[in-house]
Amino acid sequence: MASDTHRAIEAVWRIEAPRLIASLAGLVRDVGLAEELAQDALVAALEQWPGSGVPRNPGAWLMTVSKRRAVDLIRRNERMSRNLAELGHRLETAGEPPEPDEIEDDLLRLVFTACHPALSMEARVALTLRVLGGLSTDEIARAFLVPEPTAAQRIVRAKRTLADRKVPFEVPQGAELAGRLSSVLEVIYLIFNEGYSATAGDDWMRPGLCEDALRLGRVLAGLMPAEPEVHGLVALMEIQASRAAARVGPSGEPVLLLEQDRTRWDRLLIGRGLAALALAERLAEERAEEPAGAAGPYTLQAAIAACHARAFDPGDTDWVRIASLYESLARLARSPVVELNRAVALSMAYGPAVGLELLDQIVDEPSLKGYHLLPSVRGDLLFRLGRRGEARAEFERAASMTRNSRERALLHERAAAC
Repeated sequence: MASDTHRAIEAVWRIEAPRLIASLAGLVRDVGLAEELAQDALVAALEQWPGSGVPRNPGAWLMTVSKRRAVDLIRRNERMSRNLAELGHRLETAGEPPEPDEIEDDLLRLVFTACHPALSMEARVALTLRVLGGLSTDEIARAFLVPEPTAAQRIVRAKRTLADRKVPFEVPQGAELAGRLSSVLEVIYLIFNEGYSATAGDDWMRPGLCEDALRLGRVLAGLMPAEPEVHGLVALMEIQASRAAARVGPSGEPVLLLEQDRTRWDRLLIGRGLAALALAERLAEERAEEPAGAAGPYTLQAAIAACHARAFDPGDTDWVRIASLYESLARLARSPVVELNRAVALSMAYGPAVGLELLDQIVDEPSLKGYHLLPSVRGDLLFRLGRRGEARAEFERAASMTRNSRERALLHERAAAC
């Protein structure tokens, strides 16, 4: 039956592909991109039609899917280009037409202004998504599961704060740049993380936020090509984003890293991430004589992600290297969360008892109070040690602490498995 469907798809594709590509090329003004979008529709058909059957009008189905993806792509790309166009228009109407470098300079100033430390983190995120990502207030509100008036208030308050404090529209220089850049990177990564592992709501992931963060990171890498940590963050996001299709099961349930089908990882994104990581490491090495010359936290985290990406089978993962990288990260930016992750790596490299020993040293850290991943990890280590009753209690405690319904269901399942 499946082979009959595949033959039907091939026949439909031969007939409809030229029309699809011609129509899409008129929409996106790029034949190569039009072909890619048509191929996306073909992949969707190969995934869905064997189960649902060939639709009554297959050509219309393919056209609808491909145009929908083209519109989504155009909307997202226009968010960035709109900001560039507005900057260009402002400079053009002020006198002479802008030089490309001038537009890039203004965009970079906007990045640092939107992420200014004078603003709360919530305000930085909202303003960055609004002025750089091009999201509407409603989109920002839905992405972070807050009422629209709350999102609007954050944006208005952020703009007012910048005006009241007369925050200069500039890129900081000298020693101040490192601190301000870390704020920019933190905002971008926070946006990515909220899309990658939603803290609340009914969805495990919100891919749109990951895409917005990746786009911002890539733009920043183009504006600051000599900054290793910018490339380190891009590398980290590219590699993590490569797992998106494998992180969610058929019903939207979370799939843990070691249980994912790695054939579904996006090798293109992994390749881009590894290339960005190599550049970040090279730039960091060139700065080795400078005070901030060592690989930074994002580059180290990208190196950890790369260890997973290079392992085609979970059993091939180099956990000893991952544990060593976490040790380096802890020396550079020690925090209870880093120690929590280091405990996981140690448990995989040297056994659950070793990981539990480190975990028990941070169990009373105030910053981890209410952090559901602490009892979740502890439950996993106890389960592996055969201490099933204690493990069940930890999983149930973790389930009571998370605000994400998908994750809560997974934790209840793990408790039941004990």
